[in-house]
Amino acid sequence: MRKNFGKKTIITPLPVVIIGTYDENGVPNAMNAAWAGQIDSHQIIISLAKHKTTDNLLLKNEFTVSFATKDTAAASDYFGIESGKGINKIEKAGFHVTKGEYTDAPVFAEYPLTLECKVVEMKPDTEGYLLIGETVNMTVHESILTDGKIDLGKMEPIMFDSAMNKYRVVGEIVCDAFKAGAQFK
Repeated sequence: MRKNFGKKTIITPLPVVIIGTYDENGVPNAMNAAWAGQIDSHQIIISLAKHKTTDNLLLKNEFTVSFATKDTAAASDYFGIESGKGINKIEKAGFHVTKGEYTDAPVFAEYPLTLECKVVEMKPDTEGYLLIGETVNMTVHESILTDGKIDLGKMEPIMFDSAMNKYRVVGEIVCDAFKAGAQFK
């Protein structure tokens, strides 16, 4: 038996991404954004309400996107519940920052996978902006590599469960993509 919920949308999994930007004084900021996706092999899209981060994006046109992990869940949540206006969230969380090699945006040492991006478009919408970014570099901790490939099992990325307002770990392999379905040919 099924139950109808009306006009409710759940897309899963939703990655927990942390947007890194610098402000006009070069102070790094981090913001948790749950409404993110990949458009193609080089572009991402993120829905953002107006925040310090959107001000920084309009100023610098460059940013990083890091993926929250099981180990960084509490700090990642903090980056979403505290405003960056008037407070240095990075210092409070005890995170370490280096400048991106390909962008004028912060890379946080605590996140094992980070995309360095340039703004393609900041399209205003009813809630804030739809940010479209182009990835110009991906930087990865060697600790999450297996045979030169990113191993999500080692990384333990978290997803936002919008049905229950929880974070969940992603990782179990269930089958091989582009192979398992061959049995139905």
